[in-house]
Amino acid sequence: MKLSTKARYAITAMMDLALHEQTRPVTLADISQNQGISLSYLEQLFARLRSYGLVRGVRGPGGGYRLAKSSTEISIAEIVGAINDKNNMPQLSEPEGPDENNLSDKAMMDLMWNELSCRIYRFLEGQSLDQFISLQQTGEKEEGGAATLSSVATGSSSAVA
Repeated sequence: MKLSTKARYAITAMMDLALHEQTRPVTLADISQNQGISLSYLEQLFARLRSYGLVRGVRGPGGGYRLAKSSTEISIAEIVGAINDKNNMPQLSEPEGPDENNLSDKAMMDLMWNELSCRIYRFLEGQSLDQFISLQQTGEKEEGGAATLSSVATGSSSAVA
């Protein structure tokens, strides 16, 4: 499983929305400015997030985007799945033959990487957007405010390491 730049940016943008879920819709221009992600890139990401039912658009003055459900109900795996296409998510597969000891070295390595991808995906299934925000806020306290929203999603904060 690859946590692509697209997926990291989508997680970051969703965290930005979640921070405002009780107040107002957030425009893509606001997210772009807050997170340093290009507006055209965000438009592509939000088209996918919207098609997977993770965000909804609010039209008119004061419009923008909101989470389609609570940040406690959205898993990080859902966001990654929407961006990477759920059909490309890891599937745990059994070895081809009945005897695992007779697999080639390449088949054994493929099996090991597939198992690791599945474990990472299962971990992300258990992590809500709300939990990632809490982790980011904990990182800010521990680092005297040095952690940023995007540092959690990109893994550059020591609170994530």
